[in-house]
Amino acid sequence: MYAVVRLNHFDTDKLTSSAADVAEFDRIHGEQPGFIGSLIVDVGDGKQATVNLWDSAESAQAALPRIGPVVARLLSPLMKADSQLLGTGTVIKGADLIKQ
Repeated sequence: MYAVVRLNHFDTDKLTSSAADVAEFDRIHGEQPGFIGSLIVDVGDGKQATVNLWDSAESAQAALPRIGPVVARLLSPLMKADSQLLGTGTVIKGADLIKQ
């Protein structure tokens, strides 16, 4: 299992009023081959730590051309700052908590 970890800083008013855009993003993201799911933690002040789980690094990379424009269209307008990539890598603990 492979993870992509990001910190996103949303405008909370825009995020609240754009539930349909977030749902559309979640649907498209969830349709990508190899995507397992996301863990999103509200860390305050509109910031969210997101862990996206994939079956492999190859699946995550293959999804980028499809997901990038969707993020730009649906999520970026809701953010106060650019999404920050914190890291990527193999999941070494906790994979047993995920039911596939």
